[in-house]
Amino acid sequence: MLKYALKRILLAMVSVFVIMAIAFFSMNAIPGGPFAKEKAPEPAVQAVLEKRFNLDKPVMEQFFLYISNIFQGDFGISLKTGREISTTIFESFSISAKLGGYSILIALIMGLILGSTAALTRNKWPDQLIVFFTTLSVGMPSFVLGTLLLLVFSLILKVVPAWSIENQNYVLPIIALSLYPTAHITRLTKSSLLDVFGQDYIRTARAKGVPRIKVIVKHALRNALIPVITYIGPLTAYSLTGSMVIETIFTIGGLGTKFVTGITNQDYPMIMGTTIFLAILMVIMTLISDLLYRAVDPRISFD
Repeated sequence: MLKYALKRILLAMVSVFVIMAIAFFSMNAIPGGPFAKEKAPEPAVQAVLEKRFNLDKPVMEQFFLYISNIFQGDFGISLKTGREISTTIFESFSISAKLGGYSILIALIMGLILGSTAALTRNKWPDQLIVFFTTLSVGMPSFVLGTLLLLVFSLILKVVPAWSIENQNYVLPIIALSLYPTAHITRLTKSSLLDVFGQDYIRTARAKGVPRIKVIVKHALRNALIPVITYIGPLTAYSLTGSMVIETIFTIGGLGTKFVTGITNQDYPMIMGTTIFLAILMVIMTLISDLLYRAVDPRISFD
């Protein structure tokens, strides 16, 4: 177990370094520059700005300086606001984390319940209704769903107020963000349970007279959670920081909004900082989900 964990941590560090390199050199390959505007600054002013942000140095030297600062927890300074990027990231992440955390919790609970119900009522009307719901949810883009929810419940019916700094109502954003993962977890749970129900140890437990609820919860559902756990890692990273569309629609000033704003403003340090932060979070959550396999099923070997 320890050997496997060390290997995964080493691989995670390599992955983050590669992502850093891709993000950095991609930003440098973009035509133009962060100070390119309709009215370009005076050459003397631009020279001072480039020196302040180390843009006057060779690209490779800029890269190693950037990597060195990252390892010290310094993501640089925003070219547009002059603020520390690390401060902006962690302030915005608190909003995204709250939105994503509730979305993940709802998706897990509803996905497991609906998936189990569909598997236990296979080919009956509850199963058919759940299949229709999941198919509709998977096929509907988040920006369409978010716009419809905002239009119907906030503007027309006026039963749910729109999100604002004074009135931080997360109901509609959470619904919009959790619908797709709920549908995906439902389908994973159903297919896994149907596969587990056909195993010999489930038939043996039933033959021995083990109560049905105990067979489902202790034996079937526990083993059917492996695909769900695989999905939780990327889902957590996506929901916590990748809800850019939802945050933009509902004007929530989370990390996703800062990333989109950085692209619009050609704020290269902000783009790289948020990208690297997302990558680190994704790698960490994937590592955690891998290590959870053993806790769910002790038969799994990491050799």
